[in-house]
Amino acid sequence: MRVDLFDFDLPQSQIATAPAAPRDSAKLLHVPAMGPFIDRIVSDLPQLLRAGDVMVFNDTKVIPARLRGMRGDIAIELLLHRRMGLNQWQCFAKPAKRLKMDQTIVFAPDFTATVIGRSDDGQVHLQFECADIYAMLEKYGEMPLPPYMQRRAGQTDTQDYQTAYAVHPGSVAAPTAGLHFTPALLAAIDAAGVTRAHVTLHVGAGTFLPVKVDDTDDHVMHSEWTHISPDAAATINTARAEGRRIIAVGTTSLRTLESSAKADGLVHAGELETQLFITPGYTFRAVDVLMTNFHLPRSTLLMLVSAFAGHARMMDAYAHAIATGYRFYSYGDTSFLERA
Repeated sequence: MRVDLFDFDLPQSQIATAPAAPRDSAKLLHVPAMGPFIDRIVSDLPQLLRAGDVMVFNDTKVIPARLRGMRGDIAIELLLHRRMGLNQWQCFAKPAKRLKMDQTIVFAPDFTATVIGRSDDGQVHLQFECADIYAMLEKYGEMPLPPYMQRRAGQTDTQDYQTAYAVHPGSVAAPTAGLHFTPALLAAIDAAGVTRAHVTLHVGAGTFLPVKVDDTDDHVMHSEWTHISPDAAATINTARAEGRRIIAVGTTSLRTLESSAKADGLVHAGELETQLFITPGYTFRAVDVLMTNFHLPRSTLLMLVSAFAGHARMMDAYAHAIATGYRFYSYGDTSFLERA
């Protein structure tokens, strides 16, 4: 499909640079399979749920993946985005051209890295010299806010850009639909008779990259690591066999389930690398409802929601959201989409 079919104009004033407070006070646009859109707030979510639903959350944890260091007298900025082995990571570097094999980057007296590989697209492969990379990132790294925010992460972002249920470190971007959940909202979901299941997809830096081609057939997705536990798979598959709804919280949860699902809709436990690129025409196997924020123009995520709820319907929903003051992107408002 032509990528320009997923373009739209968004006022700068509707790009969120800070979250709603409290988290569950953000707007929520209900997009039913048929009928008019309904404006709600996130704390209304239990009213949209049914006893027996299974909500699937991505329990990845965002790491402080942005590092600033020195290679000699040259300042280097890194974004870690893919773990390659023990203390080895692929990174985007600025300026990448100033890094050569075997050179050392110094972040602190007790934290350095050596270049052990590089590629033509601005990525370098680094070996970090430390006992615990995650401890060093917590000490010296910054939360990797999306580039469009055009600001460095502050102290509040350490909490704001992390879901309430984050467990497994490895993401360089938050599964943003999950940012709306508070302990009180999760308790209300439980009280509504809804089962919660957790999967893991470590979000890579590819989520920040725009689609630069003219046709979706020419776009290549970055690979991302996913995991589904046997318990989560059993919970989801039992619900599906009994005709209960599977609700994915976020596109990362949806892609995890769809990547592991077979033609019969059953999801399989285990880990895998996914490059699943969902565009209109895709046949969904595992997910009935999707909760997701409002995405960038011409983005793979806008293509995904258009495949899920219908291209024309989603473009109308986005027009409604712009006209009625919804806030967009990672810290913005959200939607509850029923599959077309």
